[in-house]
Amino acid sequence: MEKESQLELLIKNAIKEDVGDGDHSTLCCIEKSAQGKAMLKVKENGIIAGVEVAEEIFKQMDSSIAFKTIIHDGQSVSVGDIAFEIHAPIHTILKAERLVLNCMQRMSGIATLTRKYVDKLSGYKTKLLDTRKTTPNFRLLEKMAVKIGGGQNHRFGLYDMIMLKDNHIDYCGSIEKAIEMAYKYVQTNKPGMKIEVETRSIEDVMKVVAIGKIDRIMLDNFNPSDIITALSIIDGKFETEASGGIHFENLEEYASTGVDYISSGAIIHHANSIDLSLKAITI
Repeated sequence: MEKESQLELLIKNAIKEDVGDGDHSTLCCIEKSAQGKAMLKVKENGIIAGVEVAEEIFKQMDSSIAFKTIIHDGQSVSVGDIAFEIHAPIHTILKAERLVLNCMQRMSGIATLTRKYVDKLSGYKTKLLDTRKTTPNFRLLEKMAVKIGGGQNHRFGLYDMIMLKDNHIDYCGSIEKAIEMAYKYVQTNKPGMKIEVETRSIEDVMKVVAIGKIDRIMLDNFNPSDIITALSIIDGKFETEASGGIHFENLEEYASTGVDYISSGAIIHHANSIDLSLKAITI
């Protein structure tokens, strides 16, 4: 399924969840024909994310709305800034209000934390990746927010990359057997699909380098010293990714090893939402 259709489906289901058989608070006191204006007001400093998603939400409810973007996704915002204005039926504005805010506040929080990490990696070759540690049915927007914040997306799901993690290897019997079977599977069923394998020791790294047939080696819970040792063994033959035990305070120490990627679930699941509000503009 294409990401555009995933977004449409996400919004459709979210509207159904929130509106149900009608926004009775609005139906009871606002004329259906009444038109109104509103603005998205920033109440906390950060990186704005989800403006394009907000426009799509409004347009799914009513394609005739007039949406004016003032601050684009990925830009820094300060308290008091106005990110967008909308002119639409008041029923549409009020029905969409909470969904727009929920999406944008969450996305902006993720983009803000991601940018903080990315800025700290400035000057290093290491790139920041997200993970699959996401909110069910909201992954699309969370990973979109990571990109808006300057990070890169790891695999989107189980279907777009093979990752042989510790449990796969243990269930399969050995790291060598898991790699051989994965390689044959790709050649037969998914030509071109990348294979990543998780290593838990320098010994694992040596085994993987000897076998080959993969694209990236994950160095899981390695300390920086062991990463340097592992990189000397890998010698640029494969992409490298450090994961586990890495946080904002030790980020530079890991980046200074020269590893290609650092993956962090924290940029999504530790992000705090940014305070935003949708305020009516009286006409």
